Amino acid sequence: MILTDQQILAEMAKGTILVEPFNRSSLGTNSYDVHLGRYLATYRDEILDARLHNEIDVFEIPQEGYVLRPETLYLGVTLEYTETHAHVPFLEGKSSVGRLGIDIHATAGKGDVGFCNTWTLEISVTQPVRIYYGMPIGQLIYFEVSGGIDNYYNQKVNAKYNKRTITPVESMMWKNEW
Repeated sequence: MILTDQQILAEMAKGTILVEPFNRSSLGTNSYDVHLGRYLATYRDEILDARLHNEIDVFEIPQEGYVLRPETLYLGVTLEYTETHAHVPFLEGKSSVGRLGIDIHATAGKGDVGFCNTWTLEISVTQPVRIYYGMPIGQLIYFEVSGGIDNYYNQKVNAKYNKRTITPVESMMWKNEW
């Protein structure tokens, strides 16, 4: 089941959900709107290699905005830092963003119980579009879990995305053993 606005607020009061900064006007009926952070990144190399550490160049979104171009993968980041200790968070794009031809994630819309960080966005566009720091970019929805948990994400020894950051994080696929 998806948490309602009242349930999200109750879980925040209990400390099982944290959103910083929190703005009551961003709380929807059953979701919380997140906003585009200050930084974007692009990969340095045109061809990426899943076995290698593909490095990124991070840059600040200027006040006048930044034009995203098709055929380029941009990594963005949410303005909000979140913690989810008892629910499964899902990040979805806002319909208004989708109607501009912006996808905010290729595959990574689900977080794990225990995820504590900003959210790196995998942004692609169908046509050029200007985006701005602080614009609403997505919405978090929270699902109840059933059963106990032995392996919280923020306690996993091999968790690759636990370091708190305000910038986008590149793929850590190269750290996997395969």
